[in-house]
Amino acid sequence: MNSVPIVSKKQRYLITLCVMAATVMQVLDTTIVNVALPNMQGSFSAAPDQISWILTSYLIASAIFMPLTGYFTDRLGRKKFLLMSILGFTIASVLCGLSLTLDQMVVFRLLQGIFGAALVPLSQAIMFDTYPIEERGKAMTIWGMGIMIGPILGPTLGGYLTEVLNWRWTFYINVPFGLLSFLLALQTVPDTEKKERKLDWPSLIGIATAIGMIQYILDRGNQEDWFESSSIKIATLLAIGGFVSYVFLSFFRKNTKPVFDVRLFQDRNFVTSSIMMTAMGLGMFGSMVLQPLMLQNLFDYPTFTTGLVIAPRGVSSMLGMMIAGKFASRIHPRTFITLGIFLNIIATYIGTFYNLSLSPAWIVGPCFIQGLGLGFVMMPLSSLALSTLPRPLIPEGAGLFSLMRTFGFSIGISAVLTVFARHTQIAWNQIGGFLQPFNPAVIAYLQPLHLKPTDAEAAALFAMEVGRQAQMVAIVDVYMVITWSFILMLPLAYLLKDKRKELLTNN
Repeated sequence: MNSVPIVSKKQRYLITLCVMAATVMQVLDTTIVNVALPNMQGSFSAAPDQISWILTSYLIASAIFMPLTGYFTDRLGRKKFLLMSILGFTIASVLCGLSLTLDQMVVFRLLQGIFGAALVPLSQAIMFDTYPIEERGKAMTIWGMGIMIGPILGPTLGGYLTEVLNWRWTFYINVPFGLLSFLLALQTVPDTEKKERKLDWPSLIGIATAIGMIQYILDRGNQEDWFESSSIKIATLLAIGGFVSYVFLSFFRKNTKPVFDVRLFQDRNFVTSSIMMTAMGLGMFGSMVLQPLMLQNLFDYPTFTTGLVIAPRGVSSMLGMMIAGKFASRIHPRTFITLGIFLNIIATYIGTFYNLSLSPAWIVGPCFIQGLGLGFVMMPLSSLALSTLPRPLIPEGAGLFSLMRTFGFSIGISAVLTVFARHTQIAWNQIGGFLQPFNPAVIAYLQPLHLKPTDAEAAALFAMEVGRQAQMVAIVDVYMVITWSFILMLPLAYLLKDKRKELLTNN
């Protein structure tokens, strides 16, 4: 058995500080760079479609290597693998900051993705093993708070660093986190036994191709108009081919070791939690993309003000995790998950009533409600996902669970941006159809401005106003899609089992 030594209370706190510093560093890097892309584009003299590879390369590399967490943990031992990941990610961050060309940046971002892929699942597995069974709710609360810090602080911190210093500091900021985490890991993190484990390389190539191409499709699909693009069609064929070859090579050949242990997919809690975590991506990350678009494009909020308005979601999500963690031993996790989903339904449904006369309170209130709901869902879901797995499967399960969270992130962004773009165009055509020179409402609207429908200024005015109204209609439609995604999640919550009493009795 891949056992973990019992640690003292002081060592447990130091391990927590160590792995959470690594987690925050990796999660922060997925969002902090986004706001600096325009500045990088100028530095590298790159086109918009070229500069986006800075994001795409990181996401693809991370998605491919994340499921291999269990394999490398077995082969290298947990401590050595963690140290290699932290050190590699920190060095790659420095190299990104020193990059002089776009090609260099893409290569170093690939390295960042490779070394950073294991940090989140390793931190989850270490936290899960370090704390006793009765305190695992507390452990997952701390871990979940670290996961939420990145998407919340990333854009605001990235904008501040870029404005005050320059874009290179969005990478240099990782150095203190990396050094702290590395030194603490060296002293405090217990190791696990190494195990001889063979990997079926042909099936690995198949699943890596499938994962990489799916991530590429999700990240670039909206920008390249989905299946109107030949590159998206090719990526889809490669993804299908990679997945089919993986299934064939892994399960229909004798004497082979699949990349993923099939026992993971026999665990109802793990499978259900992974599906729910993917679905959460649409509501959680979709909203995070949608609200800044609305506040900055339609209400002309500065970047810093936008961050302040949506910040209550981060505060309340941490509060929700703390409450769920505190009562985890007394209240069934499914109760918190169901309540959290209901709170998200309420918050996103309020968004379906938004208009261009919106006051900040109508953003702050639902943000707070949604954050509380996310906190109620994230902590119990992260705990239940691994709770019924055999201990040797926990690192591999954590890797797959984090992969599903990453896919949820990509699916949420792609879905929101696609629905937003398509419905904006639909609304533009519908509203624009009423702008006729002989429409009395058009004439009445222009009279106070001393303009005629045939004036060029009137055409420009209407184009701007129709654009704003069309975007607002599209945002309302997106909120309705997000609301339905949460409604469809509700039945899944009742498939989750809580075996803590049984585990406590056995231990």
